[in-house]
Amino acid sequence: MWKAIASNALTLFIVILFLLGGVILWGKDQYVAEGPLEQGVCFKVESGTVFRRVAPQLEEIDAIANLTVFNIGVKYSGLESQLKAGSFLLTPGMSMDEIAHELTRSGQSSCGSEIVYRVGVNAATAELRATNPETGAYEELAQFDLGAADVPSVFVDAAADDDTEFRVVIAEGVTSWQVLNSLSSIGVLEHDVDTVPAEGSLAPNSYYFAPGDSVSELINEMVTAQAAILAEAWEGRDDDLPFDTPEEALILASIVEKETGIAGERPQVASVFVNRLRQGMRLQTDPTVIYGITNGEGVLGRGIRRSELDRATPYNTYQIDGLPPTPIANPGRDAIFAAVNPDETDYIFFVAKTLNASDGHAFAVTLAEHNRNVANLRALEAAAQ
Repeated sequence: MWKAIASNALTLFIVILFLLGGVILWGKDQYVAEGPLEQGVCFKVESGTVFRRVAPQLEEIDAIANLTVFNIGVKYSGLESQLKAGSFLLTPGMSMDEIAHELTRSGQSSCGSEIVYRVGVNAATAELRATNPETGAYEELAQFDLGAADVPSVFVDAAADDDTEFRVVIAEGVTSWQVLNSLSSIGVLEHDVDTVPAEGSLAPNSYYFAPGDSVSELINEMVTAQAAILAEAWEGRDDDLPFDTPEEALILASIVEKETGIAGERPQVASVFVNRLRQGMRLQTDPTVIYGITNGEGVLGRGIRRSELDRATPYNTYQIDGLPPTPIANPGRDAIFAAVNPDETDYIFFVAKTLNASDGHAFAVTLAEHNRNVANLRALEAAAQ
């Protein structure tokens, strides 16, 4: 009798284990399977909340198929304590596993509104963007010139929203004066910097910030980034450069930056100036002359006059030997690396190929070849007129 009872109990135990194993496998499959969400949504996670409060909200919008499976999966994935606050894009068919990782990944919102301040060479603007949940892409809602007398109300409302993110984008080739002037026009920043940072010391890039952050914090972040880029480039520099310090490399990089906006062309442009320095030729580059006229405070807005080319200034490379005393803009990473690793060429001249800057430059070794390239450009200019 006892043998029969023991045998039946063992059989029941095995059946229970088998069923439990099946449930576990089913739960695992459900956790990683395609989810029921049919349309993309922006899902907001409040600060201080936990997964067990978020899960019913996800079930309510049909983002997860099974509340229990989701909670167990989050726990055994080790994500239970890693929930981040913010607005997150949940796309159609996202599995419960993918949703859990999206809500814990980095804490940087992937959905919602964003105000982007763009500091360019010719203009500085503010742009309000918002995520379209159906496409997952940002769409521009409004834009205005930074520094305008009146800020559009839509920007004021967005800035007051806790979910709005803020970012400033510094373009390659802008001057330090342009950066500081633009940052000082951003109303949500604390304005605590009066002195223009050293020219060339700010790394062009995209920087996130929060309302109440200071201009000095952003400036310091840019300075630290540029110093790291320059140090890395200088460490891997060519052996036979015609200058001796990373500071001189930064000066040359700023000239390269202002001469071409085409990343792949920068090593060629750098080779021209390196070859000129090696031969003792003057650099004769217009951007340095312009910087000597404007001091980096905005754009010249006209052509260079003959009298300005003939006037001796520390930045007039038609009149001085070698490099100017400081950079003439803030060069990007590509220009810095090009300055210390130029292409090996015999080029000592270059001129624009066409009236379209994106077409790049025609390079030449001899003055006769260069004159032909210049004549071709002048013919295009005459035809356009």
